[in-house]
Amino acid sequence: MNKDLNLNLYKIFYEVAKNRSISAASKNMYISQPAISKAIKNLETDLGVVLFYRTLNGTVLTEKGQELFEYVEDAFNSFRAAEKKMNENKNLEKGSLSVGVPSHIASFYLMSKIVKFHEEYSKIDITVVNRPSSELLKLLENNEIDFVIDTMSFKDELDYFNVKNLTTFSHCFVALKSSKFLEEKDEYSLSDLKDVPLILPVFHSSHRQHLDSLAKEKNVELANILSIETSELIYSMVKKGLGVGYILYDMVKDDIDNGRLKQIKVKEHLPEVSLNLIYREKNLTEAPLKFINDYLK
Repeated sequence: MNKDLNLNLYKIFYEVAKNRSISAASKNMYISQPAISKAIKNLETDLGVVLFYRTLNGTVLTEKGQELFEYVEDAFNSFRAAEKKMNENKNLEKGSLSVGVPSHIASFYLMSKIVKFHEEYSKIDITVVNRPSSELLKLLENNEIDFVIDTMSFKDELDYFNVKNLTTFSHCFVALKSSKFLEEKDEYSLSDLKDVPLILPVFHSSHRQHLDSLAKEKNVELANILSIETSELIYSMVKKGLGVGYILYDMVKDDIDNGRLKQIKVKEHLPEVSLNLIYREKNLTEAPLKFINDYLK
């Protein structure tokens, strides 16, 4: 092995491994494919191991290659964090803030806080990323965002991060104010809803699974169901009068207060969800630390 560490070889290795393709790494790095292949060969020679299998579908890491990739990925993530830290100052006259959050949580929980932060620190570049929870965690792992705000409960995946509970949200049933799905009364039970057209989260979501568990516990079989992927679509369909929606109360509170929607109150205690701040403490720089400490109390 060479005594001098050639970081360029590791950068090329990282790009090939991340993209599982020499051609993709070539395009990303503006380096010819033969030069990429030669660099990988040189690194394999230096380390005395085979790092990739070449297949018809691209390049696949060997066991040793995967082991190396995990070290190299951590190193480049640290480089990104260090670079960001060097570009900031304690007065927040420059720097950046990047937050990963599902869009429905951003709309009723986060955006007002972002606006206040921007009003005070207008020179900080702010990015809000909306992706599925699993993708947000991957971006966080790669240090491409500063932290995630989400209701996810994937314990095994969260073990790798720092997790702090911010607040707890309740679910509710809501319908268009003028809807006639149910006989008017102050309180209902789940059994009253068994044949009502319901607009629910998709089955694989934790929100739906918790509701289904409650219904099973009460011996109620909910039959007339429209399953929807996102809270925004549930909200939209409720406003079109298509049924009774199951949604986070805070998302529809204003519509209930101003009379556009009516809450279908049930005697059963509906499942609650925890809103969590998910981050890697060692990678937090001045801007995200300021936002967390002063705006997410």
